[in-house]
Amino acid sequence: MPILFYYLGLKFFFYSNDHVPIHVHVSNGNGEARFMIDPITLISNKGLKSRDLRIAEVAIEENLEVIIENRNRHFNEKDHESKKNLV
Repeated sequence: MPILFYYLGLKFFFYSNDHVPIHVHVSNGNGEARFMIDPITLISNKGLKSRDLRIAEVAIEENLEVIIENRNRHFNEKDHESKKNLV
């Protein structure tokens, strides 16, 4: 589970086996939510308060490039390792 960043008590991350469309998971001690990032849309929420959801949406918008770059880097490296093991 690669962690992208922490912001105001929220953890932003994705899972190594995540799927498209590109989305980000956000969690704290109360629960977890998922946001699609293009456009930024709440996909699901299990326990995060509405205040935390608003904070998460702003943080995603402000860090969109970081999220996309890190996710793409992770999956490109993962794909490269898989192909390397086939040879």
